[in-house]
Amino acid sequence: MSEQKTDILVWGPMHASLMQNLERDYSVHKLADINDIDAWADQHGTQVRGVVTSGVFGTDNAILDRLPNLEVVNSFGVGYDAVDTQYLSRRGIKLSNTPDVLNNAVAETAMALMLCVSRRISEAERFVRAGQWPNGKFPLGNDLCGKTCGIVGLGKIGKTIAKRAAAFEMNIAYFRRGRPYDDVSYRHYGDLRELAQDSDYLIVIVPGGPDTQHLIDADVLRALGPKSFLINVARGTVVDEKALVASLLASEIAGAGLDVFDDEPNVPAELLKLDNVVLTPHIGSGTYETRQAMADLVFANVKGYFDKGTLVTPVEL
Repeated sequence: MSEQKTDILVWGPMHASLMQNLERDYSVHKLADINDIDAWADQHGTQVRGVVTSGVFGTDNAILDRLPNLEVVNSFGVGYDAVDTQYLSRRGIKLSNTPDVLNNAVAETAMALMLCVSRRISEAERFVRAGQWPNGKFPLGNDLCGKTCGIVGLGKIGKTIAKRAAAFEMNIAYFRRGRPYDDVSYRHYGDLRELAQDSDYLIVIVPGGPDTQHLIDADVLRALGPKSFLINVARGTVVDEKALVASLLASEIAGAGLDVFDDEPNVPAELLKLDNVVLTPHIGSGTYETRQAMADLVFANVKGYFDKGTLVTPVEL
């Protein structure tokens, strides 16, 4: 007689190899295929011990309430602000994410956006495609070398960005509330507006959630000034999007490179019209290699928990 497989609820479409591994070793229920959640929960809710989701999908407490024997939530992505961690903590449900394996990809995205806005790459590409080159030269851009790269959030990804920006011979500074890091030589700012004022490029890479909502507000944008750029590879909620639009329309900042937005996949119409704004559809970790590593890590967390009772990358709740 074959051993009964552990039931897992998968919250949305996932990496193909992750789904292949899950469906091989576990009894998988796909939320997207469930038409009547109440009827499904009545029949299967007590059997589900694990949930696999992502930073995009998050979780819904009303559905989790229907899973009384849920033990663990494994999330695809480093950010977990779409998961109610206080709820999980109250129920004693464990949580894992996929840190470290996406540091390089997100750092590359930040650098790509910074290069795009500084050298006006997207504008220049549109200039050529529109047949405008024979009519005249394209306007000049700006060097990165010698400029100040201010980093809001010097965690693991922030440090990876700093290393790459330093290779471009940029001056690195960072914002952290309270004391500076003991093992970091970059210039520390405890006041975000002061960092913005001294930065040519302000890169945002902090976790999302209530503690950082609208951290980049109108005051910070005014401090950044008309010759400096904002780069956001964190979460859309970290930037006050209405204030950003107003700042760009008033030429209070030089431009922006944005990979994340407040109401994804919806982007404010005003941003779509601005040549000095580079927009990408949340591709921070979007490489074949990184997504495979993330998928492998999610599965390692699932397997580690149900085989040995341990998570490879647990989130402290």
